[in-house]
Amino acid sequence: MEHSSYEDTIALIKTTKNPLKKLYYWVLHWAYTPYGVWALILTAFSEASFFPVAPDTLLIPLSLSRPKKALWYATLSSIFSVLGGMLGYAIGIWLMDAVGMKILEFYGAVAEFEKVSALFNKYSGIAVATAGFTPIPYKVFTIAAGACRINFFIFVVASALSRGARFFLEAGLLALFGEKAKVLVEKYFNLLTIVFLILLVGGFVVVKFAIKH
Repeated sequence: MEHSSYEDTIALIKTTKNPLKKLYYWVLHWAYTPYGVWALILTAFSEASFFPVAPDTLLIPLSLSRPKKALWYATLSSIFSVLGGMLGYAIGIWLMDAVGMKILEFYGAVAEFEKVSALFNKYSGIAVATAGFTPIPYKVFTIAAGACRINFFIFVVASALSRGARFFLEAGLLALFGEKAKVLVEKYFNLLTIVFLILLVGGFVVVKFAIKH
């Protein structure tokens, strides 16, 4: 990786006043070190239950620096995000009052938690499957899934599909189109995921209709 990128990121850590942005740059700087993959693993795991910085922060520069390994980075992101989601699920089941609510309150996500809980109670597996593609922090979904007692097997499978689809879509674009894709991913990825989400939900509806008829 380019040494100048490392130096620029360190400079941003030192000059940025906003604590959340400082944390973001601190996570990012690991991408320009020999420990980038380990940082990706830890970030993917922790972000799914309590950490504020998403694994995309590391997935993007790692995939750009080594395009041939982009899908491997997406695989690691997916696996450890799902494992971290299991921790979020456990918090929702067993530690909702002691830990879960404190996490939600810290991020100001109590209202989002209530909305997600309502979706889970109504749509269950479909709601879990779409969790990885919404702007709502994934940790809100994992904690809510535990609190709402969503079937654990459905939760794991749907999480693997949604998180995997997100990270592989991202890494695939970066591997194929490089820096051009970086601009696309950073500026329009939410729009791309919304389109993908519509297609995903539409697929569920079609399958459900086909089964009934």
